[in-house]
Amino acid sequence: MGKLEEFIAIIKSEFPDDRLTYQKAVPTFHPENAEEAAQLVKLARKHCRQLYVSGFCNNIDPVGEPFLNMVTISTDRLNGLEELAPMDFFVRAGSGYPLSEINRHLAEYDIFLPHSSLPYVGSVGGAIAINLSAELDSHVLPIKRYLIQAQVVTPQGEIITPGSVCFKSVSGYDIVKIIAPSWGLLGLIVSATFRVLPVSIDGEYAEMKMQAIDRDNFLAGLDETSENSDVVYSRKIKSKFDPDGILPIV
Repeated sequence: MGKLEEFIAIIKSEFPDDRLTYQKAVPTFHPENAEEAAQLVKLARKHCRQLYVSGFCNNIDPVGEPFLNMVTISTDRLNGLEELAPMDFFVRAGSGYPLSEINRHLAEYDIFLPHSSLPYVGSVGGAIAINLSAELDSHVLPIKRYLIQAQVVTPQGEIITPGSVCFKSVSGYDIVKIIAPSWGLLGLIVSATFRVLPVSIDGEYAEMKMQAIDRDNFLAGLDETSENSDVVYSRKIKSKFDPDGILPIV
């Protein structure tokens, strides 16, 4: 057996049979919680294998030659609406939960998440990974403005929960914002918590329009030939989060 086949055999020995499937010939792992995802990442590091994070595959479909030598991690089973706290104005959903479904549940409590009303057909994790953005009154309104906490499996196999559900958290850089946009290159988003708003102000968002998805934004920030300060900063973030290249740029 080749190295990939050996790695797949190891995965099958460590997890229930239904965790690994083949999607368009690409081996795909379906974790059902953060612990399973972290265990897979640790196995990948131990056996020097690369992984690719995938949501609904609406923006980048992991097919073709570059993906045949790695295992894709799908978030399709991380799909629960985990917590709805109307009195504290936040909602938490699994990364595989459809973003467009959130407001359907929030309506009962007269609260809403602005970006859930956009014509975006992807997952919560996908929306964060691309930093889904809209235009409102000639200003850009990114989804990360409402992202207050996330559970993430890092490329080292650690489970971290940056951010806070409190209205006032500690001062300093809000590290949870780094994962938007990250295009799955800084870790696997397991769940996300958003600040929500009262419907009494939903009229202020009536003219909000979804912006085109910028597939090149974060990836351009990793261009080794560029010395632009923002580009250099993006490369530093990538090297800090993923020094072993477990989540490669494809």
